[in-house]
Amino acid sequence: MPIKFVAEYAVSNVDKHSIENEEPVRLCNYTDVYNNEFITLDIPLMRATATLDEISKFNLNVNDVVITKDSESWNDIAIPAYIKETADDLVCGYHLAIIRPRLEKLDGHFLFRCLQSRPVALQLELASTGVTRYGLPKSAIGRTVVPLPPIEVQTKIANYLDRETAEIDALVAEKERMLALLEEKRQALISHIVTRGLDPNAPLKPSGLPWLGDIPQHWEIRRLKFVADVQTGLTLGKTYTEKDLARCPYLRVANVQDGFLDLSQITEIEIPRRDVSRYQLKYGDVLMTEGGDFDKLGRGYVWESQIENCLHQNHIYAVRPHTEYLEPHFLAILMTSHYGKAYFTSISRQTTNLATINQTNLLNIFLPIPPVSEQREIAAHLAKISSDSENLLTSIQTSIALLKERRSALITAAVTGQIPLEEMAA
Repeated sequence: MPIKFVAEYAVSNVDKHSIENEEPVRLCNYTDVYNNEFITLDIPLMRATATLDEISKFNLNVNDVVITKDSESWNDIAIPAYIKETADDLVCGYHLAIIRPRLEKLDGHFLFRCLQSRPVALQLELASTGVTRYGLPKSAIGRTVVPLPPIEVQTKIANYLDRETAEIDALVAEKERMLALLEEKRQALISHIVTRGLDPNAPLKPSGLPWLGDIPQHWEIRRLKFVADVQTGLTLGKTYTEKDLARCPYLRVANVQDGFLDLSQITEIEIPRRDVSRYQLKYGDVLMTEGGDFDKLGRGYVWESQIENCLHQNHIYAVRPHTEYLEPHFLAILMTSHYGKAYFTSISRQTTNLATINQTNLLNIFLPIPPVSEQREIAAHLAKISSDSENLLTSIQTSIALLKERRSALITAAVTGQIPLEEMAA
C-alpha cells in the first residue's frame, strides 16, 4: 500500500543555527541518521534552537522513521533510522523527512526494515531528482508502496530481523577488527625491518637519533640530500608563446596513493618541448606528495610505469635515489613506514585538516641505510609479506561483503513474505 494511506510524513526545514528568542533543542541531523540505524538519547546530538511551531511540526516520537532526503549521491537517498528513544526537545533536522505511521495500520519498526529493503528503497532512489545533488520530493514519499501484513506479523518480522541482523553485525565487526589488527601488525613489522634489518642477531649501535634508537652496526645514517636528488613538478596555468609544444601525460596528486599508483585517469597537458626533460619522470623515481590530508602526506611509490614522457604536478616530489647508495623500493617502503610517516607529520606545516612539507625538510630527513644488497633483500622480503597479507585481507574483505549482502537479502526476503513465519519464532 502507498505510504500516504498508512502514515503521515513531513520534510523538515530546521537548520543548525542557534537564534536568540528561539527554544533550545537537540537536533537529529543527517549524519545521525546516516550512521545509526536506531536513534537513542545516548547519541551525541547537536544543540541548536527552533521556533515553537517548528518543534510542534518536527518533534520526534518513538516509532517514527526518519529518512535522508537530500544527498550528493542518489544511492544515499532514503537511508532510514528508527526512533527508539525521544525527548521533548528532540527535533528532526534539515535534509531529512519524518514518516509517522498510523499505529493501527503500520508499525514503525517494520516500516524501518521495509525502507532498508531493495524493492522499497529503489522506489525512492528512482524518484529523487537532480544532477550533481539529488533531492527527494515530498510527494514521492507518499507514493512509495510498502508491503502491509497484519500488525502482529509486522512486529514479528521486525523482531526477527533485529535478532538476525545483530548476529550478522557482530560477525562483521569481528572481521573488521581482524582487518585492523592485521594491518597494524603488517605496519609494525615493516617499520621494524626497515630500521633493524632481517637479522635479529645483528649487533646494534646507537643511531644518534632519539626517535630512531639503535640500528645494525654496519648500517649508516645519512640525510636524503646526500643519497638522492629531488625533482619538483610543473605548475599549471602558464601561457606559452612557443610554437613547438609537446602534449604529454600529467600525473597529479590524486593519482599517487599510499603504496600504489592510480593511472585510471591520467590527464594530458601541452608544454614547450624544451621543458619536457625538466619535469619528466624517470624509471625508479620515488613519488611523494607535498601535502594533503594527514594520512596522505609523503607516501612513497616507485615509478615503473611504461607511460612515456609523463610529467608530474608541482605538488608531487620525484625523489631520484643515487642507486649506488639507495635502492628505490627500500626508500619507498621506508617513507610509508611508521618512521617515515612520523617524520613527515612532525616537520609539516599544518592547518585544521591539511599538512604540507617543503623540499628543504624533505631533503633533510635522516635515513637508516644498510648496504644496497641488503636493501634489496629487505624490499623483496617485505614485498612477499605484503603480498601474503594482501591476500588474507582480500579474503576477509570478501567475507565481509558477503555478510553484508546476506544481511540486505535477508531484510528484503523477510519484509516481502519470503520467509515462513514459523521460521521467525524466537
